[in-house]
Amino acid sequence: MTQRVDLATVMDRLSIDELVTSYAVAVDDADWSAYRALFAQEGRADYRSSGGIEGPAAEVADWLAQTLRLFPVRQHLIVNRRLHIQDLGGYPGDRAEVQADYVNPMRLESGDDFVSGGRYAFSLLRTDAGWRLRTVVIHEKWRRAAGALDGG
Repeated sequence: MTQRVDLATVMDRLSIDELVTSYAVAVDDADWSAYRALFAQEGRADYRSSGGIEGPAAEVADWLAQTLRLFPVRQHLIVNRRLHIQDLGGYPGDRAEVQADYVNPMRLESGDDFVSGGRYAFSLLRTDAGWRLRTVVIHEKWRRAAGALDGG
């Protein structure tokens, strides 16, 4: 019985890791349909600490689609993932939390660079369709702009 529980936990961890990676790829590739599909029905995102908005995932996706047009080159890396799956007396539950650091280099059409870093807080929910994002909150810690963005 313990091996089945351990295997289920490993499978959950792999699924959650894939979800977080899919989040980064969807944002970097401007795949807003994929972005929306990563969220649970009531999913929300909060980008306020980096100058953005907070709201339902669909509304935030629309905002991202418009805002990120300024940056045709994007590649953010999500690293140092710390995952906690709800524990129901030794069995994995239907909720999970992930904290992960990020570095987000982007480039404007002018060639000027913008780089930021910080930490994500992901809250996840197991649904009939698999693990989905309940909330995504960005905690930007730093940013550096070169060229037009910093007046240089």
